[in-house]
Amino acid sequence: MIKNRIIEKLFKHTVGFATVAFLFCGVVFLIVPEAGGAEIVDRIVAVVNDDIISMFEMNQKVKPFTERVKTLDYPAEQKKILLLKIREDVLNRLIDEKLADQEIKRVRINVSEKEVDNAIERFKETNDLTDERLKEALKRDGISMVEYRKHIRDQVLRGKLVNREVQSKIVITKADIEAYYKQHPEDYAGKKKFRLRHIIMRVPSGADKDDRLSVQKKMETVQKELKAGHPFEKMAKIYSEISGETGGVLGLFELDDLSLQVKEAITGIKPGEFTDILETDHGYQIFFLEEIINSGGKQIEEVSSEIESKLHEEIVNNKYQSWLKDLRKRSHIKIMK
Repeated sequence: MIKNRIIEKLFKHTVGFATVAFLFCGVVFLIVPEAGGAEIVDRIVAVVNDDIISMFEMNQKVKPFTERVKTLDYPAEQKKILLLKIREDVLNRLIDEKLADQEIKRVRINVSEKEVDNAIERFKETNDLTDERLKEALKRDGISMVEYRKHIRDQVLRGKLVNREVQSKIVITKADIEAYYKQHPEDYAGKKKFRLRHIIMRVPSGADKDDRLSVQKKMETVQKELKAGHPFEKMAKIYSEISGETGGVLGLFELDDLSLQVKEAITGIKPGEFTDILETDHGYQIFFLEEIINSGGKQIEEVSSEIESKLHEEIVNNKYQSWLKDLRKRSHIKIMK
């Protein structure tokens, strides 16, 4: 699982462009004669129906990820395993791309030069790029504008294919949006903050078992008075050895700000209630939950468009993967070992 997350992160953060792969159909090995014989410089790694994927093509796609793996502080053996998994994933992506491109030809999907221009402009606008900065980025990656336009054309074509096979058939209802909103309160309900007070009795440094027991008994006496109905604020002013003058005020906290021990104790009570006695690093403590404040929440009307986009993207991805899986079953795919 950790290995897969690393690979996903590498795929997400490595920026690269498709390069032109020179495929020689029907030729299994490309060789360069040398004085001592012949050196294999390319070979077929997969056959996808009537198309092939060459080692050169795969290496070009793998190269950016290889460079990133080299920078990771991992043992050599772990890097080797990671690179093998990356090559496997890249090959599968290339197979999917070949299948998609074949379907594009079969159903005769076309893209005009104007559509390519528009796609490039959208990319520049999204990434705050000028013509000059885009050209500089391409030059750094060793990619010509012709190659880049081909890459963009392929992406637009595949986008049209997705729309034809998957996207146009998706309907997201109001009920879908409401269900998602309710199922993800952590995204839209805002943050809960807990206003706390406490009473603390510290245990002296180097105290023995009897000393600790003596402090504990004093705290148990305070607990009995609290249970009898004495106001927490008043009791804190009398007994708390820290912030007693303010009635034990601690302030507002999110759950993540608290230790696991205090977090578990707080989540088990309601406003106006106090915890059991907790033995902490600071001594013996009782916490009082004064109030819970919900902040930053968003109404469903504010986030409907955002949720619809998330649902749409999720459904498109799932349906597209399902469509590709079915397409693979109907295709002749052979991976050369």
